[in-house]
Amino acid sequence: MDGGRARTLAAAVLLTALANGAPCRAQAPPGPSPPAPSPVEIQDDQPVRGGKDRTFRAELRREFTNRGTPDETTKTTVRLTAYLRGAVSQLRLDLPFPDAETDFSGNITEPRLGDVKLRTTFRDLRAGTLALSTFLEMTFPTANPTSLGSGKYQVSAGARTVVPFTLGETPPVSHRLTFRPLVQQYVSVAGDPDYKDINNTRLQVGLRDTWRKKGWFGATLKTTVDWVQDGATGAVGEVEVGAFLGRVLSVWVIGGARLWGGSVPGTYDHRVSIAMAGDF
Repeated sequence: MDGGRARTLAAAVLLTALANGAPCRAQAPPGPSPPAPSPVEIQDDQPVRGGKDRTFRAELRREFTNRGTPDETTKTTVRLTAYLRGAVSQLRLDLPFPDAETDFSGNITEPRLGDVKLRTTFRDLRAGTLALSTFLEMTFPTANPTSLGSGKYQVSAGARTVVPFTLGETPPVSHRLTFRPLVQQYVSVAGDPDYKDINNTRLQVGLRDTWRKKGWFGATLKTTVDWVQDGATGAVGEVEVGAFLGRVLSVWVIGGARLWGGSVPGTYDHRVSIAMAGDF
């Protein structure tokens, strides 16, 4: 009798334990992990509102430049960009129209054709949320008159990235601060022998704050090392402010000034740029 009671008590304890454990096993599996932050878009010099489904970008820029090097004068530039899917992610064509008058005010009614540039950007190399964008660029000595250009065919290779300072925050965030370094090498390969050869390295670092997808503010340091001039250096500093006008249009203004160095490619005394772009 005692043995039967013991077996009955043991069975009751076992059933109780199983019953108490069942709710634990029946609990719903944990939900999916929160999605990783989307990779930073680094294809463009200016922020883009249109999204990754865009296929084309048209940009119009007017630059007023004082005491710039031959390819840095007052001009109007049309930039056309096609976005592709594949190993080549972007094709960009720059059509500069420098004014016949090369002083700061220029003369917009007398444009001339400058040196045309074609850039091929390759698919980003990604590591987590960071990405490295590489590109090749060709400059053609199409300026007419040639004094408004470099007089040389140029080949350029470069790389750029964007480092966000909000990696630990959960999006959306009101401000998106990014660090934007770029390095680019220019080399002339042919052209008018009366024009000097080109061999320079350009280093660029910038900070940009984009707030609530409504606008942005940035500051950039652009330096050049000219190997033709035995390593002479020059630099300009620029600040910019821009705004998004809906999902398609954006506008911005850039002001820049020389920090040091003269007669080094890519430098100028003062510059004011007004630009707008549409993403489609």
